[in-house]
Amino acid sequence: MRLFDTNVQQLKYSVLKEVVRLAREDKLEDSYYEIPRTIIPGPKATMRCCIYRERAIVEERVKIARGGDRSNENVVEVIDSACDECPVNRYSVTDTCRGCIAHRCESVCPAGAISFDKNQKAKIDPEKCLECGRCMKVCPYNAITESQRPCVRGCKAKAIVIDENKKAKIDEKKCVSCGACVYQCPFGAIVDKSCVVDIVNLLKESENGKKFKVYAAIAPAIVSQFTYAKIGQIVSGIKKLGFHSVIEVALGADIVASMEAKELAEKEFLTSSCCPAFVKYIEINFPKMVDKISHNVSPMVAIAQLIKKTDKNAKVVFIGPCIAKKAEVKLDKAKDYVDYVLTFEELQAMFDGYDVDVENLPEDVLNNASYYGRIFARSGGVAEAVEHVIGRDGLDFHLKAERCDGLDECKVALLKASRGKLDANFIEGMACEGGCIGGAACLQHGPKNRSDVDKYGKLALEANIDESLRILNCFTDNKGEK
Repeated sequence: MRLFDTNVQQLKYSVLKEVVRLAREDKLEDSYYEIPRTIIPGPKATMRCCIYRERAIVEERVKIARGGDRSNENVVEVIDSACDECPVNRYSVTDTCRGCIAHRCESVCPAGAISFDKNQKAKIDPEKCLECGRCMKVCPYNAITESQRPCVRGCKAKAIVIDENKKAKIDEKKCVSCGACVYQCPFGAIVDKSCVVDIVNLLKESENGKKFKVYAAIAPAIVSQFTYAKIGQIVSGIKKLGFHSVIEVALGADIVASMEAKELAEKEFLTSSCCPAFVKYIEINFPKMVDKISHNVSPMVAIAQLIKKTDKNAKVVFIGPCIAKKAEVKLDKAKDYVDYVLTFEELQAMFDGYDVDVENLPEDVLNNASYYGRIFARSGGVAEAVEHVIGRDGLDFHLKAERCDGLDECKVALLKASRGKLDANFIEGMACEGGCIGGAACLQHGPKNRSDVDKYGKLALEANIDESLRILNCFTDNKGEK
């Protein structure tokens, strides 16, 4: 059974699983340097020049799996030693160069990086090249091509730069922590920092009589993942890890939809606040529009607030597909409510690190959100939910939503809105294409995820947001009884 889209994810999972297993057994410190040998046994050919270098890189992966550089606030880090396989020359001359005498490429190059061989064929000196692309634009034969690194191409926030050693670096002033670079890097040289060790220790403390219970708040996108098991078995598996109760974040989405509709009707123009990467993108690139961001917290924070209101000693772990949530929990509006974030990739590693056979577990119950709360997981879902509330409450407001699927579409909508040219009064922004179901830390990515979420939404016993809100104070029982 293939759990992940790529072998990079598989390698990342293998490291996380070993870290979880050893942390659970209190052997992490003693076996720290043995993990690379477990992951990359020798003698064996690897994707690198030798086993020893591969193991050295895995050591770096272990450090990040244990939390990474705590002094670095960014949740994404580059493993320098793993970042060396991509082409270092962004622009190159192909065989279609005809050796013309116009030499337009040479005349527009500001760095004098273009020269010619004896046949008048152009060459680019990578040491001089500024990667401005002017030569490519003027070539009459399209003989100069651009080879962008996958991380650079994937980062729609333009936060990836290449340093003097041709290594990828993250510009923290531009980074929105969406994690696109993590998923796009074919060598896994960019990784999100994990708190699995902290969560393992938290669960141990709870089991050992500490006076708190650990709640798992799961994002609705989970239904499109873990396809080898039913959602009720996943709930059982999470409780098997030591969590007291499992709550749907979609219940928080119902709260947010209800509040956001009222705020929109009052202010008459709003951008959604559910996606932390989208919110950060506005703050960095459109600071004059910050006052247009909804003042409501995200569904993750909304459900965590309710859990801690009901159980003052509760610890809350959000489980979802989103790397940006790891940055959101550090914000003032979230840090008192959400203690840790666990991605779907990390949850799979937890299951296997604890030897939890999810497929053979009985199905447990999950508190029901509404259809609208559950479809927050895919692009367009927030707008549909807001529209539902406007109709339900009879608000005197006509919604004209701009649904933005990915940061490129977000940028276009925000540019238009900043210039007063957007024919819409609500921008639903999702940094990941497809919405949360396209999150960087999903096990699998693809169009099927959207239909899975819609099917799951239609299974909700509470069809309307009103009905789901009635049960919000009834989830603290471990069995989920109302």
